[in-house]
This record gives sequence, C-alpha cells and structure tokens, in this order.
Amino acid sequence: MDRALELVGNDHSKVVLAHVVEPIPKIWGMESYATNPDDLQDKILEKTKEMLNELGDKIGITERRVMLGGPASKIRELQAGYEADAIVIGSHGHSGWKLMLGSTAINPLHGATCDVLTVYVG
Repeated sequence: MDRALELVGNDHSKVVLAHVVEPIPKIWGMESYATNPDDLQDKILEKTKEMLNELGDKIGITERRVMLGGPASKIRELQAGYEADAIVIGSHGHSGWKLMLGSTAINPLHGATCDVLTVYVG
C-alpha cells in the first residue's frame, strides 16, 4: 500500500480502498455438504470487510468498498462510479506477463478509461 499511495496519493487525491471477492461457484449437490455455500460466502465477505477496515485504519483511508463479483468488471464499475484517474492493483510476481500480473491485474486493462498501475506485493 505504501508504494501505491506514493504513486497516486497526494493531498488532492481521493483514495478508495477496495477488494473484490469472487462468488463461490454453486455446484449441483453442494447442498449435501455441512456448510451452506451462501453462508460461507457471507462469512468470507464479512471477514474481508474486517480486514479491509483494519488496513484502512492503519493507513488512513476512510473510503472502503468490498464487492462481490468478477474482479475485472467490478473494478471497472468502481472506476466509473468514482470517475477515477487511476486504478492501482497489487500483483504477485512470478514469470511471464500473465503469471506476473495474473488475470485479475490484466483484465481491468480491457475497457478501463484511466491509467491502471500494478504494484508488486510479493
């Protein structure tokens, strides 16, 4: 987060801390398992909100969003809603473009109407 804020954050910037949770796929027969997939999804969303709130408190970002859906479409939706000038996405480095950026970092590039920056998070 420090690097992301260094690249785009300044006194005139509004920074929104966001995380997209992908839906748990509903597979026929899952209802026979002990955990209801909808309950599990709710728990994941709640835990994600807690973690995002902790991070936001730590780095001083008050605007936070947890969204459920496909990361690329939700990131673009968020960008359009805030009329963002930049999107910063954390990336885990491996090798090769797709491995380095991953589909979550690459897909928002398609259809984005602002700069998309990737920041190595290790």
